[in-house]
Amino acid sequence: MMFYFFFLFMFFLANLMFMVKRKHLLNMLLVLEFLMMILFILIIYILFNMIYESYFLIMFMVFMVSEGVLGITILIMLIRSIGSDFFYIYNLLMC
Repeated sequence: MMFYFFFLFMFFLANLMFMVKRKHLLNMLLVLEFLMMILFILIIYILFNMIYESYFLIMFMVFMVSEGVLGITILIMLIRSIGSDFFYIYNLLMC
C-alpha cells in the first residue's frame, strides 16, 4: 500500500513541476517523460497483481516513444527556426 502512495506522491510532484517549469520546452519534455515512466511503473505493478496483459504494456511503450519523438521533433523545429526553446521569445498566435 505504501508503494501506491509513494508513486502517487511522485506523480503529483511531477505535475507540480510541469506547471512550474514552463519557461523552456526541454524542461517540459523531461517532466513529461518522467510522468510517463511513473505511469508505466504503476501500470506494471497493477498488472502484475491482476491478470498480466503484456500487450497493453507494449502499446503504452509505443505511445511513450511516439510522444517523445514528437516532442523532440517540435523542439528541434523551434530551435532551428527561432534559435531557442525559451517560450517568451516568440508569440504562438502569430502566423
